[in-house]
Amino acid sequence: MLTRQLLWLLVALATGCVTAPPEPPANGASVPSAQAAESPSPQSPPEPPPVQEPLVAPPAAPAPLTEYRLVLSRWDALPGWQTDNLREAWPAFIASCMALRSSPEWQGVCWAATEVALHDSNALRGFFETRFQPWSVHSADDSAQGLVTGYYEPLLRGSRTRTDRYRFALYAAPDDLVTVELSALFPELEGKRVRGRLDGRRLVPYYTREEIDGAKVPLRGRELYWVDDAVELFFLHIQGSGRIRLDSGETVRVGYADHNGHPYRSIGKILVERGEIAPEKASMQSIQAWARKNPGLLPALLAGNPAYVFFRQLPEGVSGPIGSLGVALTAERSIAVDPRYVPLGAPVYLATTRPSSQEPLNRLVLAQDTGSAIKGAVRADFFWGFGTEAGQLAGKMRQSGRMWVLLPRDFIPAAK
Repeated sequence: MLTRQLLWLLVALATGCVTAPPEPPANGASVPSAQAAESPSPQSPPEPPPVQEPLVAPPAAPAPLTEYRLVLSRWDALPGWQTDNLREAWPAFIASCMALRSSPEWQGVCWAATEVALHDSNALRGFFETRFQPWSVHSADDSAQGLVTGYYEPLLRGSRTRTDRYRFALYAAPDDLVTVELSALFPELEGKRVRGRLDGRRLVPYYTREEIDGAKVPLRGRELYWVDDAVELFFLHIQGSGRIRLDSGETVRVGYADHNGHPYRSIGKILVERGEIAPEKASMQSIQAWARKNPGLLPALLAGNPAYVFFRQLPEGVSGPIGSLGVALTAERSIAVDPRYVPLGAPVYLATTRPSSQEPLNRLVLAQDTGSAIKGAVRADFFWGFGTEAGQLAGKMRQSGRMWVLLPRDFIPAAK
């Protein structure tokens, strides 16, 4: 029989995570429980990579979180729960456990997961029903319905050197990018940060997209790769990770490293506001089609989004893009969430529909990523995986959906 340590190692290798297994709870110890509340909120999640925020001086106090509720639910309220193939979600769940192994609230359930029969979907279902409780996520207006979009891992063509074909640069994080944790100066701004650069003794906003792509080339020398398509490069910024196929035949993986600190603005929304694209037809594909027809107008459009993402090369052997939780994402079983409302790493049952259809898409997923455009309690970005087909699905996905966050039974959300 496999020992628990060996089982964790095998699962870790399979999911691209090679950190140590969690320590079991101390003998006789249990996770402290709290009183259930009428309007509960989740415990603070692990800190995700920073979202895009403008540089402000002096900083204003943050606005309070929009009110929301987690409502205790029942397993039979989750549509399709009894038929979901939980074996497909299990590697993603174990990856979350690897990241949450130091959290007391998760140690018990994650340690118990090492004893579950992985080949038996009913045993997996019994594990979740015994160890977890489903909480329905409700937004400020008490609606349980929210927006579900999609994202994916694109493939670009590129080179390590600039050529006439490969003219558009992916940049590594620049050396002069300064990040300031505001809580060190203003305790009330816990978790808030700004980015900028030093101009003499002053901290000023970092270069915008327009400035970075401009004639002065302020990031010269920080090029990681060069690619052949400015539109595909822009969408790589939006997705946050991707692959680049080089002329040599080699394929490398790149992922999010940092950003310039400017707020994200949707170029799709800009095109809709201009009347270039009908609102009901706005999608990644329609934006790409507009760009192909209007190459001369493309630089000005892209400059409308001042935010800019910097990349790093990911190590060989990872099974997927690395999300904000620090683990490899699993196609069709990982989502991005707003971590102010849904704890990073938590299992989430998602009930929505497939892109541009009414076909149900109901399944267990894991909250393993964040995004600057993913804001709100009932809000998810569904990771479709790698390649053209995944991109087609992700680009068309703008569906209504519900979310149930699954929390360990001893992890009762505290009242706000």
